[in-house]
Amino acid sequence: MDIKEKIRTVPGFPKQGIMFRDITTLLKDSDAFNYVVDRFYEHYKDKKIDKVVSVESRGFIFGSVLAYRLGAGFVPIRKPGKLPADVIREEYQLEYGTDSMEIHKDAIVPGDHVLVHDDLLATGGTVAAACRLIERLGGKIEGICFLIELTPLNGRKVIPGREVFSLIEYDTD
Repeated sequence: MDIKEKIRTVPGFPKQGIMFRDITTLLKDSDAFNYVVDRFYEHYKDKKIDKVVSVESRGFIFGSVLAYRLGAGFVPIRKPGKLPADVIREEYQLEYGTDSMEIHKDAIVPGDHVLVHDDLLATGGTVAAACRLIERLGGKIEGICFLIELTPLNGRKVIPGREVFSLIEYDTD
């Protein structure tokens, strides 16, 4: 299945010059959705994964299903002020600004084997911040996976030495 065909490109969203990769067209197709979940599962099923950590909000979609399939816990990383208990925070750069994210202090136990999932790898700032949060809590990152990777933005350079798996690559941003 060519899942790239299932993704809509929206020029100029959220700002001029951005080619937004809209996954809602893939999500509504049950065969494509299941195919993506199965591909991620097959890649990680033989690794020891205690937690799947995903970044708000589109990362939650596949991350939670993948956690279920792997028999792992699911941990959300959210924007500031969205989590109800004690958190730690990390600031990071986006391709079009700055932001910060938080994780519950008790979400990761030292020694947890963690798979990080997000829908898209662009400049790498979001996933690098997520990795820093996980490691500050003592988690061991076993892999990082994405549905989409925008290769011209060189996001992998921000997360050197990590095992990165992307299902789709775009050679234009």
